[in-house]
Amino acid sequence: MLEDKNQEKTSLESLGEFGLIDHLTKHFKITHTSTIKGIGDDAAILDFKDKKVVVSTDLLVENVHFDLSYMPLKHLGYKAVMVNLSDIYAMNAKATQITVSIAVSNRFPLEALEELYAGITTATEKYKIDLIGGDTTSSTKGMLISITAIGEANGEDITYRTGAKPNDLLVVSGDLGGAYMGLQILEREKEVFKVNPNNQPDLEPYSYIVERQLKPEARKDIPELLKELGVKPTSMIDISDGLSSEILHLCKSSKVGVNLYEDKIPLDPTVISTCEEFNLDSTTVALSGGEDYELLFTIDQKEFPKIKGNPNFSVVGHTTEENEGAFLISRNNSKIPLTAQGWNSLAKA
Repeated sequence: MLEDKNQEKTSLESLGEFGLIDHLTKHFKITHTSTIKGIGDDAAILDFKDKKVVVSTDLLVENVHFDLSYMPLKHLGYKAVMVNLSDIYAMNAKATQITVSIAVSNRFPLEALEELYAGITTATEKYKIDLIGGDTTSSTKGMLISITAIGEANGEDITYRTGAKPNDLLVVSGDLGGAYMGLQILEREKEVFKVNPNNQPDLEPYSYIVERQLKPEARKDIPELLKELGVKPTSMIDISDGLSSEILHLCKSSKVGVNLYEDKIPLDPTVISTCEEFNLDSTTVALSGGEDYELLFTIDQKEFPKIKGNPNFSVVGHTTEENEGAFLISRNNSKIPLTAQGWNSLAKA
């Protein structure tokens, strides 16, 4: 359906900063007892009693982390929340609150920000978290979004990157590479659109991987499932920058080596077929693609029977002594040194 380009738009200037905040946040409800005071004062008040507080912040910048030519604003709002919640779940914690700060140029009318906040609202409702504050300001460089996520956990439940021991099993949730290949599809269609603006792309064959890029889901279910199974990971991290990069983070923090087995890396059939279409190696995509927001963790070998056969988990390797190094064991049994070639936001274009 074609959008009516002549719709009346509301300038942000007409509302002012505080009027804008009131307008965008009036529908958010408080659901956690730890939220004593949310939006509406100089600071939020939280009371976690005997729980530990877990905090993470991410900044998303237009044309660095997202491209509004194919990223709908509602999806962007949702994804921005997921990026942050994923870090909380990677600590084996429960996410409870977020703050949202945005900077926008004057090309964005109120209706655009309403779309952005509709996505944020959907995320808060689905993941049962409270929006408790934030900030708005102007920008000369498009849109910037900064979200801080807050969570809670019992001290003994928190999982750091530092706890892996030699001979632990290396486990990932879900499947990998989908978000990166979804991005390749969107970038390809963007170039086609530049040449022929009347072209309507058929994204149906790629719906799974496009959704993995535009509307990822943080794995809230994994810490809950592990607790239900009686499994305490020895270390954990979320996969935002590619599998190899995250494995190396764990190895460095825990002072261990690793053997990762190529034939154990979980890949969706759509990822495999799309890699063939783009003449890309699916293993390389899984290792370096990023933005999957799955969880990577290690467990003691004696915990294996508890996760064996569970469709949410794939055992992809095991840790070794630190001096043995980090290697990919290929399908033909060659040992290839693991290198971090994932996303680097500071790399020169």
